[in-house]
Amino acid sequence: MSTIHHIPLTDQASPVTFNEPHSLAIRLWHWTFFVVLTASLTTVLFGSTLFRTRDNIAGVQQELQEKGVTVTKDQARSVAHAYSDKLWDLHTWLGYGLAGLLLIRIIIEVAQPGEEKLRTKIRKAAGFKPPGRQEGDDATKRFVRHYVRVKWTYVLFYVLIGTMALTGLGLAFEDVPLFRNWHRGITNVHRFVQYFIYAFLLIHLIGVIRADLGRDKGLVSGMIHGKGSRED
Repeated sequence: MSTIHHIPLTDQASPVTFNEPHSLAIRLWHWTFFVVLTASLTTVLFGSTLFRTRDNIAGVQQELQEKGVTVTKDQARSVAHAYSDKLWDLHTWLGYGLAGLLLIRIIIEVAQPGEEKLRTKIRKAAGFKPPGRQEGDDATKRFVRHYVRVKWTYVLFYVLIGTMALTGLGLAFEDVPLFRNWHRGITNVHRFVQYFIYAFLLIHLIGVIRADLGRDKGLVSGMIHGKGSRED
């Protein structure tokens, strides 16, 4: 994610930049995560609309009646529910994939060089103090503070994804006595957290597009090719 608000810098160089180089591991992880998360959210959209069981009962009865077969409402519900189950089964498998990708992201963070670690970037930016009073110091400090806030939203996003993954596993293994007892609470948390993830994704996309069209040109291509640039 990059900046939503355009923060102009002067000649005073910033110690950080959104348009920074990314390792191959991070780039592969980012786009794989994007595909799996998009697929997961798509199953939620379809499962909550087109494949919602109660909304398809009448349709099943009508289609079968046109074929000369009459079924009860309960029988039609069973048919509609079977298709809904297939979609939610796919959602479960995608959830396993997201949980695995989150674990991989933690491994990447531990294994990659120090200067590429997220915590190093946050610490470096948070501890930045311009030498003396130079023209552009205020703009630079505002940008650095914004950079730190954005990076912390990444951390928050990973926490949210972790919460979704853990609660999703709890729902997937609901036959386990412990999870069965907490089923309602786990379900409520899983549903509640999803809205924060939607909000993050919306803000992220808007921020990236605006930044790529503004002072951080090449931001998207940098996540593809791994190259970044710094405006000094």
